[in-house]
Amino acid sequence: MIWTNLNGNIFRFLFVVCFLTGCSLTLKAQTTHLDKLKQKFEQGDVFKAAFSHESIDSYTQDTVSSRGKIWVGQQRYKISGNNQLVVVDGQVSMVYDDRRNRVIISKYEPKEDDFAPSRILNGIDSTFAIKTQEKQDNQIYIRLASDDPFAIYKKVEIYLSLALVPQKIRAVDPVDNIITTCFRNGKFIEAQEGLFVLDYPQGAEVVDMRN
Repeated sequence: MIWTNLNGNIFRFLFVVCFLTGCSLTLKAQTTHLDKLKQKFEQGDVFKAAFSHESIDSYTQDTVSSRGKIWVGQQRYKISGNNQLVVVDGQVSMVYDDRRNRVIISKYEPKEDDFAPSRILNGIDSTFAIKTQEKQDNQIYIRLASDDPFAIYKKVEIYLSLALVPQKIRAVDPVDNIITTCFRNGKFIEAQEGLFVLDYPQGAEVVDMRN
């Protein structure tokens, strides 16, 4: 698991964003809003946004919050937050911790990454069904649900702008913890050279775990 030194709840949840980039859900042979969103990533667009994340424990009601920035492309992503920067390019994962001035490089293993599009393509999409898809005021609301006891979430609510820009994702896990991520200033941009390259100080300690 590449998130050992990161806030696990955040990145377990943010896999839903990659779920949007990779899944292909159908509803009575109609083209769904998620299908249209998927096409943006297939065309090479990158979703860029600031995010705020909140996780509420269903038993204790304890709340964990954090903020950061995110860039999501097809099969690759970058996340900045919690004094760490993470870049995954589909082959290699790199994590820079500025508190320790250390970079950890490892071979990317999609099956070990809760945020991986390939994991979604390997089964998550088939466990979810679209229960609701409708316009609400100036938003598109989509509710997904799963009866699979092994699914990471049993319900996911997605809020998109009318231009199909993700605005909020709210999920409920099997023990009723509520995880919400809101996106601010979200937009799709053209992929730029070097966007998914990890920049770190010259004197940082580098731990290469690929060998």
